[in-house]
Amino acid sequence: MDGVILTPLKKIHNLRGYVFHAMKKSDIGFDGFGEAYFSTVNKNDIKGWKKHTEMTLNLVVPVGKMEFVIYNDKNHNFFNVTISQDNYQRLTISPGFWLAFRGLDEKNILLNIASIEHDPSESESIDLDKIIYDW
Repeated sequence: MDGVILTPLKKIHNLRGYVFHAMKKSDIGFDGFGEAYFSTVNKNDIKGWKKHTEMTLNLVVPVGKMEFVIYNDKNHNFFNVTISQDNYQRLTISPGFWLAFRGLDEKNILLNIASIEHDPSESESIDLDKIIYDW
């Protein structure tokens, strides 16, 4: 989907634990830095739908397994991907797309490296039943 980028990320193994890369300013998809935050979602719970008008999202799942669904309301196309330690990637989403996601493991943590600081006036949220998707 144009405006959505999946970037494989490095996991560096160490006998005492792993290093999980997330983003460098030289990476494709980097659109400035506003803030970084973590979000959790319970197993089988779904968060969404939300659409940003200015913010570029850079989503990484260092813990757990999450399914992401992106909806383009201009052409009615869906894009979905599951990200976890086994499929360790960064999902970059340009402004203008609807996003929802659900947790697939008992513990799921998402990191968003956002291009701008959070501003409630630059995003829109709607109930899950407003965009029909077969989870």
